[in-house]
Amino acid sequence: MRIGVLSDTHDHMSHIRRAVEALNDLQVELALHAGDYVAPFVVNELARLNCRLMGIFGNNDGERLGLTKRISEIGQVQVQPLFLELKGCRIAMVHEPESVEAFARSGLYDLVLYGHTHQQELRTVGECLVLNPGEVCGWLTGTATCAVVTLPEKQVEILRL
Repeated sequence: MRIGVLSDTHDHMSHIRRAVEALNDLQVELALHAGDYVAPFVVNELARLNCRLMGIFGNNDGERLGLTKRISEIGQVQVQPLFLELKGCRIAMVHEPESVEAFARSGLYDLVLYGHTHQQELRTVGECLVLNPGEVCGWLTGTATCAVVTLPEKQVEILRL
C-alpha cells in the first residue's frame, strides 16, 4: 500500500497542485497531512486527490471549523495525535516534534510522522521509522517536498515538487 505524506502546505496553491498530481501519478491509496493547511480554500486542490485524505491540525490552522467542514467532503481532520493501523503498520502522526521521540521509543509504533519544522527528516529509532516529509509550501527551505511511504515495507520516497 502506498500512502502520501504531506505537511505544511501553508496555502501555497501551485505547490499543493503539484503534490496532488505527484501523489495521483504514483497511485497512492491514502494521503496523510501532518498539519498547517492554513485556510479552508486549500481543499480546492486537495479535493483533486484520487484517494481519501486524513489529517491533523497544525499550529497555524486557525479556521478549524471551516477546515473541518471542507475536509469532511474528502476525508477527515482532527486534533493531534492521529493513530491508525495500515497493512499491519502502527502509525502515529503529530504536527509538532516534541512527542516524536517518545512515540518512536515506545515500541508501540512502526511509523511516526510529523511536520512543523519544515525540515525533512528520515531516521530509525529501533524498529520505528520517523519521517518528516518537509514542506509542501517551500516557504522556509526553498524546496517543496512531500513523501510516499510503501507499507508494510516502510520504504520512503521523498518527492521534490
